[in-house]
This record gives sequence, structure tokens and C-alpha cells, in this order.
Amino acid sequence: MEYHNGNEGSFNSEEADNIVKECIENILGSDDYSQSLVNKWTASIVERCLTQLVKQGKPYKYIVTCAVMQKTGAGLHTANSCYWDTAMDGSCTVRWENRTMYCVVSVFAVAVA
Repeated sequence: MEYHNGNEGSFNSEEADNIVKECIENILGSDDYSQSLVNKWTASIVERCLTQLVKQGKPYKYIVTCAVMQKTGAGLHTANSCYWDTAMDGSCTVRWENRTMYCVVSVFAVAVA
């Protein structure tokens, strides 16, 4: 099923996905989980994602969230819900992991009217 109709105005979640993955890779890469670095990492990830998304020059307001969790065998469940214009607005969530941690980043894009 085709999600994107090629409409210049509609949110391209695949493009956002790639931006987020690249930002996470650049910041966390192959690092091991470190409690003392988590605040710096999460701040850097949301800032870089936001900067890269805004650089696309699309007419959106963005909200970016990031959670980093040490791999301990504990469960992690996340959910979000949005009430908006599904034709224009959009979101994407990226789940990334390495040997020692998980990172979950969500991007919400709301079209500027």
C-alpha cells in the first residue's frame, strides 16, 4: 500500500525515519550504555533531529522525543496518539538498538496552516 501520494505538502515519514536513524547512529554509534552520558545523548539526538528536519524546508512544526534505556531484559512499551489532519500531519517512531541499549525516537510533524 502506498502511503505517500507524492503531494509536496504531505509528511514523508520515510525521509524522517532516515534522518532520525542517521542522527542516532552519529551520536550513539557503537558506544556502550553509560548513565552519566544519557542526558547528553538524548539532548543531542533531539537537537540534531530537529535541526536536520527543519533543514528540509518543509512547512511543519516538529516535536521530537527520545528515550534511551539500558538493555537489562526489562520490558519497554511506548504508545502515542494524535488528533490532527491525517492528510498533512504525520509522525514516525524509530526504534534503534545496539549491544547495550535501546533508543526510541518519535517525530511529530504538524503542518503550518
